[in-house]
Amino acid sequence: MSQVRVRFAPSPTGFFHIGSARTALFNWLYARHTGGTFVLRIEDTDKERNTDEALKVLLEGMRWLGLDWDEGPEAGGEYGPYFQSQRQAIYDEYLQKLVDAGRTYEKDGAIWFKLEGERYTAYDEYLKAEIEKVKTQPVVIEDAVRGRVERAEEKDFVLVRKDGSPVFHFVNVVDDIAMGITHVIRGEDHLSNTSKHVELFNAFGVEPPKFAHIPLILKEEGSGKMSKRDKGALIEEYEERGFLAAAVRNYISLLGWNPKDEREKMEIGEIIDLFDFPGINKGNSRFDEKKLSALNAEYLRELNLESFTFLARPLLNQAGVVAEDEDEDYLQAVLGLCQPKARSLDTMSELCAYFFQDEYTMDEKTGNKIAKKADPKDLLAEVLPILESLDNFTADALKTSLEAHAESKGQKVFAYFPSLRYSVSGQGGGPDLLPMLEVMGKERVVSRIKRFIG
Repeated sequence: MSQVRVRFAPSPTGFFHIGSARTALFNWLYARHTGGTFVLRIEDTDKERNTDEALKVLLEGMRWLGLDWDEGPEAGGEYGPYFQSQRQAIYDEYLQKLVDAGRTYEKDGAIWFKLEGERYTAYDEYLKAEIEKVKTQPVVIEDAVRGRVERAEEKDFVLVRKDGSPVFHFVNVVDDIAMGITHVIRGEDHLSNTSKHVELFNAFGVEPPKFAHIPLILKEEGSGKMSKRDKGALIEEYEERGFLAAAVRNYISLLGWNPKDEREKMEIGEIIDLFDFPGINKGNSRFDEKKLSALNAEYLRELNLESFTFLARPLLNQAGVVAEDEDEDYLQAVLGLCQPKARSLDTMSELCAYFFQDEYTMDEKTGNKIAKKADPKDLLAEVLPILESLDNFTADALKTSLEAHAESKGQKVFAYFPSLRYSVSGQGGGPDLLPMLEVMGKERVVSRIKRFIG
């Protein structure tokens, strides 16, 4: 077993943001790549926001993405408890170490951390002028992604607020020490905190972990960091819309990392094998839902029909497109035609509603476009008797009969196709027409054409 120990330390707020998911994924990938340990640690000290329901959203989102944790809530582990709200005794113990080392002082009811080299108290007026001259030696961070970063902490900072609650910087470092974390992989926006954290590690006499600050995810239009309010930002939305978890996970892995070749679609085992810090970009990544949808479509096309039907049916039921007692053979035949066109499961109701419902929207632009070339009712009146006379209503039989009729009229068979499609579906596009007519069946097709002709 590798000595690598990484952690994902979210604050459960009721949302699982794509940026948080990417941080969790990169930590998980590094743990799996190195054979190390992935720790889930919950920063739940905000009692108003951090509810059981919020925690449930987070854990379910991680499970949906397949990010299993080795230690943490429900998994246990020897470094628990894994909720900050349950670790106060540990924080008290570590605070006392700093007090004993003379690295703290009290000011305005809060407990402050005294930077090394600033030998003064908050009330030492005599040294005020000298204080301005004292500069702490820069903290050097050899970041695995950013390279060498130098930052100087010039001011003391609070460890414990006047209400007795410890601040993020303090508990973050204490937890990383107490849990034996070896690598801290987190967003670039935390880089500004890292010098404070290194100062604390040094004060405890502990070598800091290896830091890797990963690039920000920008919103789709590229103007600023993506937030939970932005379109496409929440993982639970993709689960609700019927995206495949493997596709979402694959796409998120490419937000700030690449395998150094042109591939985008990769199995998770490949990603684990290839994932390492040199592949992480320094530049920010831009979220692109079109790319995610395209990748999801690739995954959908590769599903066997039974799996595709199993996933699509609940969404079609929910949309009122497919009845609970719909014939399974007919449903599978329809979905087999529509699967190659699907970009996500939540679009299936739009793609295939007309297969199941006789009341469907007629696309006006398509109707006008068809009518410019010829009267669709005249064309349909020509072929309706042929369709009615067919005993074997298959794509091959339809092709043979319609081609023979078109030839007798000095026409190409495709001259009839737009009118046929429009009359039975209301659409200008969709699956291949003749297999579509076969699946719909003679009775449904003839009835719809007759209704269209009027």
